[in-house]
Amino acid sequence: MLPLFDLSLLLNGYPIKQATAEFQKIAAFSSKEYETFIEHKKNEIVLFHLENNSFYKELVGTSTFQNWSDLPILNKKNLQKPLLERLSSGYDIKNSYLNKTSGSSGDPFIFAKDKYSHALTWASNIYRFGWYDIDFNHSFQARFYGIPKDFIENKKERLKDLLSNRFRFAIFDLSDTVLEEFLIHFRKKKFDYINGYTSSIVLFAKFLQKKNIVLSTICPTLKACMVTSEMLFDDDKILLEKQLGIPIINEYGASELDLIAFQNPEGEWQVNSETLFVEILDENDAVLPYGQEGRIVITSLFNKAHPFIRYDIGDIGILDEKSTLQKPILKKLIGRTNDVAVLPSGKKAPGLTFYYITKSIIEDDGNVKEFVIKQIQTDTFEIKYVSETQLNLAQIHKIEKAIILYLEPNLKFSFIRKNSLKRNKRGKLKQFKSMV
Repeated sequence: MLPLFDLSLLLNGYPIKQATAEFQKIAAFSSKEYETFIEHKKNEIVLFHLENNSFYKELVGTSTFQNWSDLPILNKKNLQKPLLERLSSGYDIKNSYLNKTSGSSGDPFIFAKDKYSHALTWASNIYRFGWYDIDFNHSFQARFYGIPKDFIENKKERLKDLLSNRFRFAIFDLSDTVLEEFLIHFRKKKFDYINGYTSSIVLFAKFLQKKNIVLSTICPTLKACMVTSEMLFDDDKILLEKQLGIPIINEYGASELDLIAFQNPEGEWQVNSETLFVEILDENDAVLPYGQEGRIVITSLFNKAHPFIRYDIGDIGILDEKSTLQKPILKKLIGRTNDVAVLPSGKKAPGLTFYYITKSIIEDDGNVKEFVIKQIQTDTFEIKYVSETQLNLAQIHKIEKAIILYLEPNLKFSFIRKNSLKRNKRGKLKQFKSMV
């Protein structure tokens, strides 16, 4: 009988056995075999989308291509149109995996993956977590993530947690009284690992520091902590290692793609070269040599439902000089940090909480192009957004309801429509910023 996690993927139409077999085959290639594989997959995925995806064919401007470097750079603005206009022939919302990006870069959109491609994403996760003796079918996860408060969506997530053998610590309120309850669970449950948003786990570590507690002493089954979605700063990593008492593993991923880089047991941030092809480009879209800082541009080698070919993810990074085609090492990632909002009640809410609120304005019609949220005072927030049409009263009311649901009542929000939003010197928007 198949273990529960694998079985849940199969029941949802994700061929995990075949995907795992292919992933392991790719991971075992010699350097020469890998070189042949990567050139073949790059050509294959481009030709597939030129033949089967009118959106991508229009973007390229031709049905053939000669040189990889001639292909256009796909950016998030290109993708802000209804999903049905971007899907490949033969794929629809029923036979594909659909999700929304977090909007952490300020450019939200809905995306799709074909089911085999999504199964490969899970095979990639399983392989890398296995470096730390974590098995999704048996290891018990302490999950520091948000959760939808809509009744049906909430129950769906809870069912996923059950099937995935994980216990969720909802991170919308990280005040001391709530963190005290977290601690009780760690005393009672035999967690194998922690996985979740960096800022939330850092807040928990600061709470542990204040109480002079090392987490592994009260939960000795813990093996590792995987942090994701936000930048892990060196001083925060030191704090986490000290207060959690376990190895801290840094991951970098994107929901629309896959795990992009994952810290290996040698401490290197190893890039996923099995399902992705990663390039570092300069401002003129030229490929930079290893060791130079530039834009991270990624190709999804297997996703046939939706093209992510030479996709500018909106981050800046450096590939280490010791990188090879088969084993690229991410030396440095610049960006992806979020502040914490401290509310009038004393409640602390990580910046990523605002992802769950702004989901209210991420509509598939692509109206809202960009948004940033600024906390002016403890009870006063400002949402600046770029859209084709102004948010109407019904939409604003919907957002205000979400604010009360996820944060607390009596907060003041102003909505300001702009023609464009000010970006940092690297061209990135920070979704949330606190001035308090």
